[in-house]
Amino acid sequence: MKRILILFAHPALQKSRVNTHLIDGVIDLNGVTVHDLYERYPAHDIDVRHEQALLLEHDIIVFHHPFFWYSTPPLLKEWQDLVLEHGWAYGSAGTALRGKLFMNAISTGGRQEAYSTEGYNRFTIRQLLAPLEQTARLCGMLYLPPFVVHGTHVVTPEAVLEHTRCYRTLLTALRDERIELQHMRMLDTLKSPDILHDLLHDDNEVRHA
Repeated sequence: MKRILILFAHPALQKSRVNTHLIDGVIDLNGVTVHDLYERYPAHDIDVRHEQALLLEHDIIVFHHPFFWYSTPPLLKEWQDLVLEHGWAYGSAGTALRGKLFMNAISTGGRQEAYSTEGYNRFTIRQLLAPLEQTARLCGMLYLPPFVVHGTHVVTPEAVLEHTRCYRTLLTALRDERIELQHMRMLDTLKSPDILHDLLHDDNEVRHA
């Protein structure tokens, strides 16, 4: 069983019904650690050694956050600057994270069609996340496409529940190594139950990318 660390960063969680549901839907999963950065570090006084120890204890790292200005909230950016040290996370001697899996789980008010070459934002979500994808690669991690919830301002309660179910299904499958990583890596984003169903396999064989 793979161990999953969710680095959750939302500076105004009380205003986000989507992220509240998503986190509540996975917090009880065995093998999953939900680490709320804004709860842990209200003054942004990040304990670098503690964070590095958490990373070493887990196999899959998830940045779960709202999509702030096409990037992460400020505390998560500060976390990256401080925790991913040269000589530890990257560089000739920085091999601590090598071989781990990395992905984003993000929410955005923009609809799916807004994130395209013809859309309002001119780029896809995957393209806009390129700095994080390259960060993962620099640290020797395998980057997986992001899990995305679009249109958070207009999403229905029924859709929120479906997104929550999908998120839980995805994390459970990654934890249990029941997902086709090679197929998954070719996708731009993960957005629907149909996509997740296509990635899952039911036998006990571990399939590697």
